[in-house]
Amino acid sequence: MTPRPARRLTVAQALVEFLAHQYSERDGRRRRLIAGCWGIFGHGNVAGIGQALLETGQQAMPFHQGRNEQAMVHAAVGYARECGRLSAQAVTTSIGPGATNLVTGAALATINHLPVLLLPGDTFATRPADPVLQQLQRPGAGDVSVNDCLRPVSRYFDRITRPEALIPAALEAMRVLADPAETGAVTLALPQDVQAEDFDWPEEFLADRVWPVRRPVPDPDAVAEAVRAVRAARRPLLVVGGGVRHSGAEAELSAFALATGIPLATTQSGKGAVDHQLPMDLGGIGHTGTAVAGQLARTADLVIGVGTRYTDFTTASATLFADPDVRFVNLNIASFDAHKLSALALTGDARAGLQALRAELTGYRVPDDYEREYTRGRHEWRRITERVLAPGRPADRPTQLQVLGALRRVVGAEDVVINAAGSLPGDLHRFWPSHGTGDYHVEYGYSCMGYEIPAALGVRLASGRTVWALVGDGTYLMMPTELVTAVQENIPVRVVLVQNHGYASIGGLSASVGAEGFATAYRYRAPDGSYTGDPLPVDLAANAASLGVRVLRARTTAELAEALQTARTADGPVCVHVETETADTVSGAPPAQAWWDVPVARTATRPAALAARAEYDRQAAARRRYLQVSRYP
Repeated sequence: MTPRPARRLTVAQALVEFLAHQYSERDGRRRRLIAGCWGIFGHGNVAGIGQALLETGQQAMPFHQGRNEQAMVHAAVGYARECGRLSAQAVTTSIGPGATNLVTGAALATINHLPVLLLPGDTFATRPADPVLQQLQRPGAGDVSVNDCLRPVSRYFDRITRPEALIPAALEAMRVLADPAETGAVTLALPQDVQAEDFDWPEEFLADRVWPVRRPVPDPDAVAEAVRAVRAARRPLLVVGGGVRHSGAEAELSAFALATGIPLATTQSGKGAVDHQLPMDLGGIGHTGTAVAGQLARTADLVIGVGTRYTDFTTASATLFADPDVRFVNLNIASFDAHKLSALALTGDARAGLQALRAELTGYRVPDDYEREYTRGRHEWRRITERVLAPGRPADRPTQLQVLGALRRVVGAEDVVINAAGSLPGDLHRFWPSHGTGDYHVEYGYSCMGYEIPAALGVRLASGRTVWALVGDGTYLMMPTELVTAVQENIPVRVVLVQNHGYASIGGLSASVGAEGFATAYRYRAPDGSYTGDPLPVDLAANAASLGVRVLRARTTAELAEALQTARTADGPVCVHVETETADTVSGAPPAQAWWDVPVARTATRPAALAARAEYDRQAAARRRYLQVSRYP
């Protein structure tokens, strides 16, 4: 028998070569599955992956130099989301602190079902000395390293302790990354000695390989049952999640809503899939949703979830869908999510499922009085939106909502607005008018502070679109590091840095649960030891400038409008710094339209906590478990 041809390469060289030849394919379009690699080098990967990337070359595997390991994962996640999960990036780190810094980003990727390949260095497989630098020693468990922290936050984890073990592990890693029902963070831990070992690699392993991304159609019997459910409903409601965007089902969703008249409300992940001009769009749903969406959710007798995980914000901690006979139909690529809330499960692709439903609902439309009702509610909320986003007086310091209003008057439908944490996600979900072009990118599955700036880099690299990263001072202080990367690579991201001297979102939550805003403001200590003194003299604009970014200071409403216009056409990275009014009550924005369960002290002496507990007990009484079996004969 003639021996198969092989190539002599190190494990790291073979891995990089393998990754450069992996492709995804959906609807006849082929993409690089691993389109590039982020990295910070140390003794755990510099002689392995680092040397291999150098040898393979920038054209075969584009490399991006990062400054923080967690931030590199965020950048890769932003890239994958912008690519509809069809293309991803890898992240390589050294062992020890570099590897464990990946954990937060990995959790974010897995929770949001977004693919990222993690390649952390690991301690010696051959154990030439015990311990080596940064080795975790556990008596009774010699095979455990700090990389085991990544196991619970990875969809697939393997440690490559021998060269030949890379072959099945790499193939399994690609399968998970390319599977829309399974995808998330994938970790291949690479002992630093194994990375540098060589092996004769089969040419088949290093050849082009295509991973098809299918569009499975839900079971016909389940579709027929769902159609009967819709026809029997008096007040159906669509809940649109991020799966619509990942599927590229935006046009099919709009066609379904227009054909049936069923109103729809969006989760944070789903909002960028719907044009706010669509007559059926009610805006955001849940704790940070609109009044009209909350009202219809409370009276809906059938809820049709499309690509949603039904988080506690979406369901208002299981209090929002209040009709005693409410039933659920869930269309989702993941069976686990399709079966939530005792739903009739349509397990399949969002676009294929919506097409199947629409074909069987020909001639169906919601009752006229129901359509008139939600149309009135929709118009009323739009009037509220226009009022709260209206510009303030030119010489005044703007509120946070006025900042959003000013930004709305500058950005276009092809721009992307990115946010993740603080009080901004709630304001954006309720009031930001998406055009349904993927222009709305709020990471709220993990709501990770520090996500916005690195994710903006990933989105820009993936699409070339104009990207705006909306960053509060709390999240900025946690991770401004990738501004240096933006300067180095001349990536023209626009950062809007909103400084309100504290954790505004948690400050408001603290007040609502009887904790009286304790330790949530950035202030000096007062004589009694509390953080209620003067605001700290922190100059975040100067900090951003020190990292090489062009900074535009906006002290007033008029200056803000001018600065945003300037930033819109800037060639390189730019930061617009604006200090807002600390209390947004002057905007007249309505409070949250639905509850969120944050437990309150059952026993306390302070009046604020006692009052908060009474309100908590009142709200919690409406909580329910949705156990009605959603079957229609």
